[in-house]
Amino acid sequence: MKLYLVQHGAAVSRQEDPGRPLSEQGMQDVQAMAAFLGGVPVRVARVWHSGKLRAAQTAEILAKALLSAGKVEVVEGLNPNDPVAEFATDADVWNEDTLVAGHLPFMSRLVSLLLTGEAEAEQVQYQPGSVVCLQRLDAEQWVMLWMLRAELLVGR
Repeated sequence: MKLYLVQHGAAVSRQEDPGRPLSEQGMQDVQAMAAFLGGVPVRVARVWHSGKLRAAQTAEILAKALLSAGKVEVVEGLNPNDPVAEFATDADVWNEDTLVAGHLPFMSRLVSLLLTGEAEAEQVQYQPGSVVCLQRLDAEQWVMLWMLRAELLVGR
């Protein structure tokens, strides 16, 4: 089973829009990521997000290119400072490739916990629009297959 952990694309400032939708650059970055991953091709059985607008927009864009069937869903427990242990325990028994669009520090802590058993042992440095692909080898054993930053795709 593969788990694709995505930091939402760059968002506008809270002063510009309190809902914090994706910025123009954030939209371009996520669309470039979707086009690249869709062409590889990466396919997932489900796409989840935190419910925050920027994560929902990121999830919807990626789902158009990667979701094989089903719909994009809001999942509790994916907010920036939510604990990652329960999510990690649940992921240890899934059978379907899953994409999760969320926030820092949650995403970084989840990657660290799955790879090392310690949420605070930072293993990756996300940038907005980045994707980390993990694969579960067996219960409680994960490896990182790759990480891709949107900036590599849009030539910044």
